[in-house]
Amino acid sequence: MALLLILLPGLGAQRLAAQNETPTFRAGVSDVRLDVQVETPRGLVNDLGKDDFVVSDGGAPQPLIYFGHDSEPVSLLLLLDVSGSMQKRLDEMASRAREALNVLRPADRVAILVFGRRTAVHQDFSDNLAESARQVALSVRGHDVGAGTAINAAIIDAARYLREHPLAEPGRNAILIVTDNLCINYKIPDDQVVRELSASDAVLDAIVTGRAIRPVPPKNGVYYNPDFTPADVFHLAEETGGVAVKADQMGKALRDMIEAIRARYSLSYHVPEGVAPGVWRHVEVDLSAAARQRYPNARLRYRPGYFTPGS
Repeated sequence: MALLLILLPGLGAQRLAAQNETPTFRAGVSDVRLDVQVETPRGLVNDLGKDDFVVSDGGAPQPLIYFGHDSEPVSLLLLLDVSGSMQKRLDEMASRAREALNVLRPADRVAILVFGRRTAVHQDFSDNLAESARQVALSVRGHDVGAGTAINAAIIDAARYLREHPLAEPGRNAILIVTDNLCINYKIPDDQVVRELSASDAVLDAIVTGRAIRPVPPKNGVYYNPDFTPADVFHLAEETGGVAVKADQMGKALRDMIEAIRARYSLSYHVPEGVAPGVWRHVEVDLSAAARQRYPNARLRYRPGYFTPGS
């Protein structure tokens, strides 16, 4: 299988020029897509149907035009932090990659991107899951991605890669980043990353290892330079309906995360008529009364809103 080693735009002039670009929706797309994970204290819920969900947009109920679950293919993009502090953890994860990827289905596909200061494509999307598992082990070394770590920049590269390599049929897009969450992002704030992920219909999940730090919000009255923001994959995951977990057992964490990605539901509805372009719309998803009676303690994870198509 041919492997690609493609350096994506770094933090130079090309990236800085792109930072102010607003992601655009694909021509003709006027639907909102939501990936929803349903879980209880006992585990994931996998037996729900279309009528078990209630969706509102801006407070108004919305009829679903599409529902998908087990049969829908998944595009899983593994985004691996290969900075020096991550080598030991990635080796541990790679040793169990085949077991983890066995959770996927034959129609699913996997791509592998690695990053440090820059991002590189190690493996293009492939439905050969056994080979993809082998490539996880090979991806953690041999890439010249620069010294340092640029997490937000790498996630944007991953989101754009997904848009450039769409599935031929309806499916779900998932980015799973593996990192220690240690970096300072320069002029790439979280809201820009969320916009890019939204434009790619991608859910971000994260396995955070090492010190697994979630930054503390700045205190009121304390000045901070908005051009320099600490990495927070926990926040980015929450904003896209994903999950970020702290993990020491990397192989188990990878399997559990892929299992959760595979178990999500896909819901779609039309963008309400008459809404202004380029604005943020708040979304709420809940279970129907009957489904809530069956699962009174269920928790739903989904992105809390979207930007309407247009400038």
